[in-house]
Order: sequence, then C-alpha cells, then structure tokens
Amino acid sequence: MSLREFLNTLSLNGLLKDMGEASVKFQMASIENSTDDSVLVTAKETGSKVVSNIANSNRKVALALGCDIDKVHTTFMNAVEKPTPIFLKEFKGYKNIKSLKEIPVVTHFEKDLGPYITSSIVIAKNPENGLLNASVHRIRVIDDARGVIRMVEGRHLHSFFTASRQLSQDLPVVIAIGVHPAVELSAAYQAPYGAFELEIANSMLKGKLEIMKSPTFGLPVPEAEYIIEAEISKEQTDLDMMTEILGNYDFTRKQPVLNVKSMFSKESPIYWDVLPGGSEHKWLMGFPVESKINKFLKDVVPSTKRVVLTEGGSKWLHAVIQISKKLDGEPANAIIAAFAAHPSLKMAIVVDDDIDPENMKEVEFAIATRFQASRGLLVIHNAKGSSLDPSSDQKKLLTDKVGIDATVPLESSREKYERSRIPGDL
Repeated sequence: MSLREFLNTLSLNGLLKDMGEASVKFQMASIENSTDDSVLVTAKETGSKVVSNIANSNRKVALALGCDIDKVHTTFMNAVEKPTPIFLKEFKGYKNIKSLKEIPVVTHFEKDLGPYITSSIVIAKNPENGLLNASVHRIRVIDDARGVIRMVEGRHLHSFFTASRQLSQDLPVVIAIGVHPAVELSAAYQAPYGAFELEIANSMLKGKLEIMKSPTFGLPVPEAEYIIEAEISKEQTDLDMMTEILGNYDFTRKQPVLNVKSMFSKESPIYWDVLPGGSEHKWLMGFPVESKINKFLKDVVPSTKRVVLTEGGSKWLHAVIQISKKLDGEPANAIIAAFAAHPSLKMAIVVDDDIDPENMKEVEFAIATRFQASRGLLVIHNAKGSSLDPSSDQKKLLTDKVGIDATVPLESSREKYERSRIPGDL
C-alpha cells in the first residue's frame, strides 16, 4: 500500500502521462497547471521523478481506496468511525540523504518566497498527554537543513507545538513525503482531537498500511518516498507567504523554523508535488469535508441524495445539495445543516434529484427555472466564515452566507417543469 503501487494502478488504467523533463522552478508548476491528468515529470536539476494530479477526482480516489466510485464518501467516513490500530515495524529499506536540496522541491508561483514541499505529512506527539497527530503542512525550504512550516492556529499540530513551547522544548516531528493517497486524504481530514489519522488510513487500506518507528524520535511513520526527522523550533521564525487553495496569495507572516536532524529516501525516490490552488489541492482538502457533509446531511435530512463541493468554489466555499424532496421545508433544513457541518461554506444550492449536482450547467438551469428569491433565498449575515475568503472580514472571520432553494415547489404542477426528451437520445 505505497505511492508506487498506486502509480502502477494509475498507469495500468491509462491515467498517468509521462511529460518528459522540466525545471522545478516554474516549469513543473506550469505543466501541472495545464492539465488535470496525472503527470510524471523528470526534474532537470536532480534527475528525480515527480508526480502530480494523482488524487484529483472521484475515479482516482476510488482506485486508491479499492471501492466503487459511488462508495468513496461512505468508505472514507466508515474508516473515520472505525479506525484500525497500527503496529510499528523496524525502520529499514531507506538510504541517508544529506540535504533538502536533494529533493526536487518545486517553486510554483512568481511571488512565492521559495520552493515549497506541498504534500508533506507531519507526525507529532503531544508532550503533555502522548496523543499522536498526522496532518498535511506545507514547508518552504530555506537551505540544506532548515525549512519554514506553515501551521494554522488552533489546529492539532499547533496545539502540540504550543504545549511543547510552554515546556521550553522544541517539538520533534517526522515528515513523510510521497505516501499512498489514503494516507494523504486521512491527514487532510480534520479528525476529532485524540483520533490518529494513520489509523483512519489503515482502516481504509484494510489494515495493510505499513508503519515504521522513526530511527531518532521513535515516532510512527508510514511508508513514504522521503522521510525527514526534524524539530520545530520553539523560538526561531522566518517569513512565509504562498498561494492558497483559492489560487491567490496569502499574506506574509512569521512561522516557525523546522530544523532537520536526519533525512532518508528510497532508491530512485518519487516526489509528490501538489500545485497550490490546483485541482489536486482542492480535492485533497475538499474530499474529506465533502464526505463529512454527505454523511451529516443524510442523517439530518434523509431525503438528501448527494452533496458536491463545487470546483468554482474551490471545493471549499460552495456546495450543491441534491435531494428527493418530500416536504417543502427540507431545502431550508439542508442548507442550515450544510453550514453547520462545514463552517467555511459560503453558499449552498439545493436541487431536485433530476439535476446533476456536478453539472453546473444543470444547476444554473435549476436556479433559472425553479428559484424565486421571495420564497427560496436564505441570507445569513455575519456568520463565521473562512479565513481563505478575501472578501470576508479577515479580522473577525465573519462573512455573509447564501442559501438557494432551486427545487420545484411541491404544490406546483410537475408537468410545467418537465424537460422535453427525445426518445432514444443518448
């Protein structure tokens, strides 16, 4: 259950394209941005292989999880609810590397402060209670043995770091780069405090995830192409500014410095790069949340068929909810439930079950022909929103939210909403 096994699966299904050679400075990002296809590129600077766009569709996620496409969300949430314990194996099968610059880390955009590792999973232990956490964090490479790690205040790794700093200690971490997509998706999920994301991944992979004990810190680390042991400095900081999921630049801020203690790689390692703001970034962040919203809404509003976070909303800010409406109040309940399940959500559109929620042409058609603002518009002022939305109140994190009921009123004649069909038409 490794990245290489998954890449072999993509190749066998004709889903991995070799794009030849490119520089890690801008050229590789340009290739990744030009297509949603899974790509394999050779870095000019190191000769190493780089892959991208390998987890950016339900089809690819289904191949990674070994399930049908229509089961991807339930498979993920079943693993969240029933994690499988891990067992640590001996650390072996890796060679030492001496510098972060041996890794083909990509510089993506013109105003980025440098090359960023974008698929790195950081595993840490809370020094106060021993709880473990695995989460995805982007790391800017400063030099051979230092980086700047991006953390969000209030998230689990940051709370571990805060606890360590209060003890006047640096925080030991182990970093995995180039893992099976099930591990990446689990680490991207905001699991409840105390849950260990590697156990969620192990459940999705039916207990077959290989976990090793890192040689210096003894932390659990999944099989990966690159493994780095480091400490997050309790006092050293450096500037950080990069592109976020919406495709715009975040503001410049100071973030902790990461001091590397040891580095390892497989033979002929394959580096996984995630283009910030690209389709894969959106899928990795959005898919776990989409899975959670689907389960939550189906529990609260049983007529819910599917919930889709839209591409135009960066798989984060906008959702389309497909229901098989039995009562006229259900769309409003579904909208409110969606905002509760995902506080970053800014707009929710409810459609009937004859509308494909992934087809925005059909969704817009439903709004055009079934929506009336006087009865179907819900506006919520000054609600908690996303820090990623530049139009929101960035200091208070407040935003206005919009719900749209684009379903046919039950008292209306369904015939006048019936769309013309051509017999035998595909």
